[in-house]
Amino acid sequence: MTDQPDRDQARDPQDLERLLIDRQLAGDIEGMVALFEPDAVIDTGAAELTRGHEAIRALFEAFAASWRKFQRGEQRPAAINGELALTSTRLADGSITSEVARRQADGTWLWVIDRYSVVW
Repeated sequence: MTDQPDRDQARDPQDLERLLIDRQLAGDIEGMVALFEPDAVIDTGAAELTRGHEAIRALFEAFAASWRKFQRGEQRPAAINGELALTSTRLADGSITSEVARRQADGTWLWVIDRYSVVW
């Protein structure tokens, strides 16, 4: 998926978290969705995974309506293997996120799997 020309693109998998938070703070839900592949999944800890852009958009719209904000944390260096990367961040509450990103044909990166917390 190609991002809109006026939006920064993730040239490194480490860019994705920063872009997600910046876009949330700007109220740019479409920009948030654009950081995920069309068939990406998000594990929020609910019984079922959030699958695909339509469901991801609805999730982010619900976040916006509740005024919940993602927090910046201590991002670990991405573990990159070919076209895949594992990204993760330790948040202030001690929880750790984990995400899998894939390099796109144009060299940018998009998330394909996002798990909000690896603690359960």
